[in-house]
Amino acid sequence: MGTPDFSATVLKGLLKSNQYDILAVVTQPDRAVGRKKEIRMTPVKQVALEYDLVVYQPEKLSRSEELEKIISLGADGIVTAAFGQFLPNRLLDSVDFAVNVHASLLPKYRGGAPIHYAIINGDKEAGVTIMEMVKEMDAGDMIAHRAIPIEETDNVGTMFEKLALVGRDLLLETLPRYLAGDLKPVPQDNNQVTFSPNILPEEERIDWTKTNRQIFNQIRGMYPWPVAHTLLNGGRFKICEARPVEGSGQAGEILVIGKKELIVATGEGAISLQTVQPAGKPKMSIVDFLNGLGRHLSIGDFFGK
Repeated sequence: MGTPDFSATVLKGLLKSNQYDILAVVTQPDRAVGRKKEIRMTPVKQVALEYDLVVYQPEKLSRSEELEKIISLGADGIVTAAFGQFLPNRLLDSVDFAVNVHASLLPKYRGGAPIHYAIINGDKEAGVTIMEMVKEMDAGDMIAHRAIPIEETDNVGTMFEKLALVGRDLLLETLPRYLAGDLKPVPQDNNQVTFSPNILPEEERIDWTKTNRQIFNQIRGMYPWPVAHTLLNGGRFKICEARPVEGSGQAGEILVIGKKELIVATGEGAISLQTVQPAGKPKMSIVDFLNGLGRHLSIGDFFGK
């Protein structure tokens, strides 16, 4: 059970192993995405169809026709990875085991956006936890975990790719030992629990009074989705990539306009913009922006207004 590329990587790992027979795949329904609202399959569904697997796509698993069909499969167990829905108790009770591949070092960052929060909060490392499934969100006993560093060059996209491989390998190493009874799950320390709910639209807005490091982490912690933004001349202006630099001025003030750089003051220090997306335009390098739309900017103009 899973939905994004992270889940697809885990599914591929199980499929290439000779220890498991995948009876079915459960994923979110096809959705309309992008400006053209094209209907797209989830990455997990794409992998499933490549291997001629049965696919179920309930809008909500509880009390659905699909739930009855899934239970009737008589599966030994369930593996979930970024599925995006709670599993009903009836389903959990129908199998011998149910484990989840969660992209955080539990009990830190329960919820749907653990990688985003790890980067936004400036954590030095992120990781994956293999845990038992219970009805409460990401609250099951922990079977295994593995951490990797968050590099300065990382963003949500690169960390998703790295942690998908970590999760795949950790699951394949862990699951046989867990099923054999050689690994005893450990309860989570409820005093250490933190949450990482899905990013709200208002949280995507850049607050220029924050430090350059905080804004840098927000930008890379929201790229390539949902993408941090600010205002420029009243229009939404997305900032995809940037780097912290020295500088001082009023928060949001443009300090430097060069042929290859645009530097904006923050509450402490400054940010050099690298890749941006003006309202109604495609994503572009800062050089292309300065050669086009950015020619009308002046030092002393402000972002955020």
